[in-house]
Amino acid sequence: MVKIDEVATAAGVSISTVSYALSGKRPVSDSTRLRVEAAVQELGYRANAGARMLAGNRTNIFALTEPFRLDTHAPTHMAFVLATSIAARRQDYDVLLLTEEEAAAGMRRVADSGLVDAILVLDVAPRDRRVDLARQLEITTIFIGVPDDRDGLICVDLDFEAAAALAVDRLASAGHENLGLIGHPAAAYEHSNFPPRVRAGFVQRAAELHMDASFRTTGDALVSAAATRAAVGQLVDAGVTGFVLHCGDDAHITVLAELAERGLEVPGDVSVVSVGGTFDTTRFAIALDCVPLVPTASCDLAVDLAMRALGDTAPAPGVYLIAPIYQHHGSVGRVAAAED
Repeated sequence: MVKIDEVATAAGVSISTVSYALSGKRPVSDSTRLRVEAAVQELGYRANAGARMLAGNRTNIFALTEPFRLDTHAPTHMAFVLATSIAARRQDYDVLLLTEEEAAAGMRRVADSGLVDAILVLDVAPRDRRVDLARQLEITTIFIGVPDDRDGLICVDLDFEAAAALAVDRLASAGHENLGLIGHPAAAYEHSNFPPRVRAGFVQRAAELHMDASFRTTGDALVSAAATRAAVGQLVDAGVTGFVLHCGDDAHITVLAELAERGLEVPGDVSVVSVGGTFDTTRFAIALDCVPLVPTASCDLAVDLAMRALGDTAPAPGVYLIAPIYQHHGSVGRVAAAED
């Protein structure tokens, strides 16, 4: 790796002059600056993070805080980590991943060290301890998720309430009047912000349309096949004909298997819509209509807002929601009573 003294030798100047020319800390003549820039280009020199910090420039590093817990659904969360990393690289940024469960400690550590230019926050809880810390730290912080207390924060996410409402509207248009939502394990409604938002959107839209609506989880702390099958049975026994699924791949597979074992065909007897999944719903035994969660949409927007905050057009605090899109794959049919 090329060092700053090699740039100085090639340009015929001192090391301090190279530093001044690159950082702008002190004025240098145009001819000297051009010689330094030419040497930098020829040698392929890149200042390391420590040097950039000393010079008062950007480190070109984002911290990404993603606390992994026992109930973390790794495929979904890693999809967001990957999407954020790709978006950052497009801006010539690297990502420092903070995975410890005590996420606030990691945030404070990198902020105090000056190692990163901004912090991106994943796996946002409804009552997230990182919220108060973000307000205290003098560093740009972007939440990919929406906590209950979001005053003064910059948050981005899919509009989960609207996504659930889209699914309810589609089922209502097919004549379904009794709906059931099968969600994540119960613990997710304490630790994550988006499951409660899907549930709230589902319940609210069903109430507005005067529809019966029930909710079941797929376990307590972790997904349970037995709990998922029991949830399907309870909803079928209650007369549900329209199912909304907001859960992981394994729970989707179990739901479809249980419906089949009960002799119920999709979409002949019951209809199913998946909401807020990061997977391909056409891969299942039955391709499912869905309102997808696209990690790249949220992460691209978060990185864009971070870059704007570091520049001259800082975004205003607020919640930046991504409009949901409904994808038809043939898993919604009209109920018999609604047929002409």
